[in-house]
Amino acid sequence: MTAEIETDTEVVIVGGGPVGVGLALELGLRGIRCVVLEQRTELSMIPKGQGLSQRTMEHMWRWGVADEIRAARTMPPGYAIGQVTAYESLMGEFWAAPPTREVVAPYYFQANERLPQYRTEEVLRRRLAAVPGVQLRLGVRAVAVEQDADRVHVVAEGEAGREAVTAAYVVGCDGGRSIVREQADIPRSGTDWDELVALVVFRSPELHRALGRFPDRSTYRVLHPDLRGYWMFFGRVDVGEQFFFHAPVPREARTGRCDFAGLLHRASGFPFACTIEHVGFWDLRVQVAHTYRIGRVFIAGDAAHTHPPYGGFGLNNGLEDAVNLGWKLAAVLQGWGGEGLLETYSLERQPVFRDVGEDIIGGWIRDDREFLAAFDPRTDRAAFERRFAEVAAGFGRRLREFEPHYEGSPIVFGPPDGVVSAHGEHTFRARPGHHLPPLPLSDGRNVFEALGPRFTLLALDTEPFEAPGLTVVRDTYADGREAYGSRLILVRPDQFVAWTGQNAPADPDAVLQTVNGWRLREPAGRTGSRSPAPARP
Repeated sequence: MTAEIETDTEVVIVGGGPVGVGLALELGLRGIRCVVLEQRTELSMIPKGQGLSQRTMEHMWRWGVADEIRAARTMPPGYAIGQVTAYESLMGEFWAAPPTREVVAPYYFQANERLPQYRTEEVLRRRLAAVPGVQLRLGVRAVAVEQDADRVHVVAEGEAGREAVTAAYVVGCDGGRSIVREQADIPRSGTDWDELVALVVFRSPELHRALGRFPDRSTYRVLHPDLRGYWMFFGRVDVGEQFFFHAPVPREARTGRCDFAGLLHRASGFPFACTIEHVGFWDLRVQVAHTYRIGRVFIAGDAAHTHPPYGGFGLNNGLEDAVNLGWKLAAVLQGWGGEGLLETYSLERQPVFRDVGEDIIGGWIRDDREFLAAFDPRTDRAAFERRFAEVAAGFGRRLREFEPHYEGSPIVFGPPDGVVSAHGEHTFRARPGHHLPPLPLSDGRNVFEALGPRFTLLALDTEPFEAPGLTVVRDTYADGREAYGSRLILVRPDQFVAWTGQNAPADPDAVLQTVNGWRLREPAGRTGSRSPAPARP
């Protein structure tokens, strides 16, 4: 028999994967009671969701688990996290290993990390167990979700039978087949490339030795003209033996009619001994929900957006969903934020992933397809080499341009033509709607170490304004901090800048009421979905 579910809580989280547990940590560490319902009793040992971005590691640091995450990696400490791009096969003549995530490292407080998702989940679950007011219920699945004007009601099934959980809000973090999304009748749409892709997990010390021809890297992408821009790619799970592999396959591969070892050999360019441990399949498509909220029901992570595992965008964006929604739910439940905050969750997060799926990942496929169709080393080697170098460096370029921001959000004081987008520019200038760049303070701390749990006001050689719950950090406008370009910087609980100025505003209360969601500005630019959202109940 499982322990009795707490029947009245503040937030019910359906799904106890990394996004659901991350949301529970964000809420629990802010003093919000929540229950997490997870139907799995054991973690999946399939290596996925491995790349944790610098931004994600900032969350891990705030949650107090950054060191544990780094200790849980399966590759040796210090082993390079990066990508090799090869033409036709890994043993082919043409390959490159340009910079990737390190190109944006200076703009974040933490370095990126790489480890299998099950290791990340182990660390997060251990941390969650020490947080008061949070229940993680394993072996329990939600079967019905309803809401009325005041509460949500979730029916769950477990060993103890059916039980009901009542809360102020429910968040579906329950994957691509989300029951929460389905029962809230939230539609999705996106691009479907109509390709079946296989995931093969295998062991091969021989392949590891062959990869010694390259500098140390964690992933190996193969571009082959026959695949029309779709990839074959290998990823290390450890260094020495275990790998995963993705490649397009015929539809009949689902029935077992596929030579998976031969597929590995084609991509590598030579036959090697291997032990296949797992074969799975996924469809090459992008699906984004039209809205992330219907009344008291929210969705996050794969329940809100799914995409091909290109570039490690899925888990990282899901955790950013959790952080964005977490502080807003806490603010409303604790009374220091207005109801308007909750509407901005979908306004801020949905357009970001729409851009990720359609522009960044979709653009990547289109660019590679055009390159493979237009350039051939056998007909014009010099032109091929020039363009191949550009294509290989494309991931690093996309990361430089991947700078999610909320300039058009109604709770930030962005520019008149501001939008909400995944596209931007990394800079140390503090800009409303953008991630706060990390700079050192005079006392030796990084600015991230001085930020408070709610809003923080950085006052650099100027007089701040005060408000209940507002953390004020005073310092000089010198020693590099002048790069911020503003002497007053108001920072949200998720480390995004809400307002900047050279002096205190004429009406500080009006600024604080806006950023706290008590009164919303008219959206400055595009914030919604390309597809119409259904009406709110």
